[in-house]
Amino acid sequence: MVNQKRNQEETNPCLKEQELSYKCLSMNNYDKDKCQLEFENYKTCKGFWMSIQSERRRKGIKPYLPTIEDREKIKREYFAKLGK
Repeated sequence: MVNQKRNQEETNPCLKEQELSYKCLSMNNYDKDKCQLEFENYKTCKGFWMSIQSERRRKGIKPYLPTIEDREKIKREYFAKLGK
């Protein structure tokens, strides 16, 4: 089970946001209106990592999706740029 979770995290950098969306739906009897914040967080996360992958692909950096270990550093660098 731990290996399966690790594999999912490797291929889905937004696994936590996805799981929170599912949990919200389950807790709210699948009323999507009550889970808009979770959906928006997931959508934002997916958009962020898709843009990172596109940028890395353009620059020839592999793997296109950063490793789990590199993701936190990439997020910090990205948000540091936004702060300037």
